[in-house]
Amino acid sequence: MPETYGKTPSGSEITQEFLEHAVTEAEDGYDLDEMKVRPGPGRRPEIESEAAPVQSVRLGVELTRAATERATKAGITRAELIRRAVRDYLSRTA
Repeated sequence: MPETYGKTPSGSEITQEFLEHAVTEAEDGYDLDEMKVRPGPGRRPEIESEAAPVQSVRLGVELTRAATERATKAGITRAELIRRAVRDYLSRTA
């Protein structure tokens, strides 16, 4: 069994063969038109055509639960629910 160096985020084992393939691929260059950008940890989504800075807010257990439930019912993320709430508040208090 080949020595492994951990796993990729998708669960593939990182072996010497995997690393050699990755190095060769990187040295050959990537076709940026073929690359897919997937949302995920550490990747900031574009909001309003630019990278969005992250704001950390403490909501508490009950508010977080209520926001999660409302977002799920609306079919949106909790972050989108919070963005909409802030926009709505700012538009009413301008």
